[in-house]
Amino acid sequence: MTAPAAKLGRGRRIGRWRPLTDNPVFIKELRGRMRGARAFVVLTFYLGLLGAFTGLMYLAVAESAMSVSGQSNVGEVGRTLFVSIVAIEMLLVAFIAPAFTAGAISSEREHQTFDLLRTTLLGPTSFVLGKLLSAMLYVLLLLLAAVPLQSIAFFFGGVAETEVILSFVILIVTALLFSTVGIFFSSRAHRTLSASVLTYTSVAFFTFGLPIMIGGVVLMFGFSINNVQSTTPQIALLYVLGAIICTNPAATALLTQYVLLNQQTIGTFTYTLSGGETLTLISPWIPFTLLYLVLTVVFFALAVRRVHQIEN
Repeated sequence: MTAPAAKLGRGRRIGRWRPLTDNPVFIKELRGRMRGARAFVVLTFYLGLLGAFTGLMYLAVAESAMSVSGQSNVGEVGRTLFVSIVAIEMLLVAFIAPAFTAGAISSEREHQTFDLLRTTLLGPTSFVLGKLLSAMLYVLLLLLAAVPLQSIAFFFGGVAETEVILSFVILIVTALLFSTVGIFFSSRAHRTLSASVLTYTSVAFFTFGLPIMIGGVVLMFGFSINNVQSTTPQIALLYVLGAIICTNPAATALLTQYVLLNQQTIGTFTYTLSGGETLTLISPWIPFTLLYLVLTVVFFALAVRRVHQIEN
């Protein structure tokens, strides 16, 4: 092989490992988002709201939970602050992340720039990937910026580094799915308003609709599990209940923290049935992560397919 051919081969191999640096949509979207004032306004509003909520939660729980000699009560303050921060962060991310992708493709049609992209050599996969990852990098910035607020709980104790890591994993996977849902509806709708309505309807179902369903199922199955004497029906009910819980990020985070605090494990935990048998179950954050990643791939593939249909 000649030197120019070898150099070209190495360049092609490096190019495969660095696809984002050659994606003009990704670079354009990322630069445009960070150069404008909107990115800094959203970040300031996001951190300001989190900080104000953290201060209010501290004032609400510190006086009742803290005492002069009770270290356990101080730990309760740390855990309450941590759970509250993650909860409000999850709520904010659930509505901020889709905002950056719901109009990613539909706005190109409204501005009559989508036809220009069709004349380039940029493929549908690279186009959708550039739009998605540019939005996800900003969401990642929001999550990383909120880590110091979560770390305030370490001053009071009661919170381990593992909880922070698992909460970050749940938040980033949730944001990834919601952003991909926004990309999907943006590829389907001709107007940004329609895409936003469809996206936030789906996000509201994942965020609020599923918890209501989970609460009803927990009440029904909790009563049934306590009254079923046979082992097989109890195991079936537990698996069904666990599968439903793992579809919602808030329920997954709460149950994961409960397992981590009571059994000090992040992989598997044990559950004792009414008959005394012990059942080994998987920590809910694992199937939740796998489910949301699979849904992300599905919505991404559907968005790419829709963009390809539009081009043809």
